[in-house]
Amino acid sequence: MNSFIANLPWRVIVIVLFGLTAMIQLFYYGWFFRLLAFHKQETKIKSQQHPVSVIICARDEAGNLAKNLPGSLVQTYPSTHEVIVVNHNSQDDTRYLLDEFKKTFKDLHIVNLEYEAIGIPGKKYPLSMGIKEARHEIVLLTDADCVPASEFWIQKMQDGYDNGIQIVLGYSPYRKKPGFLNKLIRFETFHSALQYLSYALAGSPYMGVGRNLSYKRELFFKNKGFSTINHLPGGDDDLFVNQVATDKNTKIVIDPEAFTYSEPKHSFGEWRKQKVRHYSASKFYKARHKWMLGLYSFSHFIFYPLFISNLFLNWKIAICIFGARFLTQGLIYFKSMRKLGEADLFAWWWLFDIWMFFYYLIFVQTLWKKPGPNWN
Repeated sequence: MNSFIANLPWRVIVIVLFGLTAMIQLFYYGWFFRLLAFHKQETKIKSQQHPVSVIICARDEAGNLAKNLPGSLVQTYPSTHEVIVVNHNSQDDTRYLLDEFKKTFKDLHIVNLEYEAIGIPGKKYPLSMGIKEARHEIVLLTDADCVPASEFWIQKMQDGYDNGIQIVLGYSPYRKKPGFLNKLIRFETFHSALQYLSYALAGSPYMGVGRNLSYKRELFFKNKGFSTINHLPGGDDDLFVNQVATDKNTKIVIDPEAFTYSEPKHSFGEWRKQKVRHYSASKFYKARHKWMLGLYSFSHFIFYPLFISNLFLNWKIAICIFGARFLTQGLIYFKSMRKLGEADLFAWWWLFDIWMFFYYLIFVQTLWKKPGPNWN
């Protein structure tokens, strides 16, 4: 077999590699990503109102809490619910701000932590304390810099719970702002969601985003919380979901009223640091998830270099292969972007797809770089 390949003209090898790469990409779009593109969120005729505990962890977030916390406190939800804010050793005016909120909103539950947990970096300690203090079985997580898209956020997210469901994955886009960087950030967020939401629909959930994530306390305590990942700065959302999510206990909710919106970074350097911190946890995913994500990323990375090479070898074949992927990808992006409220990005998707080659080059360092200790 090796001698057969060695005797093939190098031009043929390059063309075949390009074809195989395109087939891999088409497989992902046709097998996984179409599930999100054509997903129809089922409408419940009768919705059970589960008691819910919203949990927000904050460290020196007085400014963000002043702007965003009211969005969680004024939810229209007929059943029992509470909003827990875990104030983790803040040195700003967070404590005083929360005390003022408490005077108006009786469902606000404040947990003040005034010390660090030795050997547990990141947000896992305050989040664990928030889950421990929660009065209700269903917990709904978001961040201090996030605001629900509507007053029905709690209701829409808890609607995901059916018999056997223990995890509900939501979507948390970034706000639309002027400038190309904002579009890059929003496209990357969309592209990540296209993957983790599609894989969940395919029965292989591998991550969630802590800005909009819900699960049951029973599941958390049954798996001993974050005990296996306490030594890592991140992973309180994606690694926990990676460990406990199955094809039967996970559901997604992509109703626009169930989104939470965050403020995007204002410089490329800040965004790069944020992504390095986020991606540093992916090396600890289950082996099958790393292989699944790695194959997609690698085929995506080498697609354009192979396409350019093949234009000089046999441009007709190169254009045909490129066209098949382009049309498939365009259809999936068009429908998925509309579902996730990112329709304005569609006109730019082809440019962002080329950008992904450089994106992989920039963030490949996360495979070996040690993440920092901060979580906000």
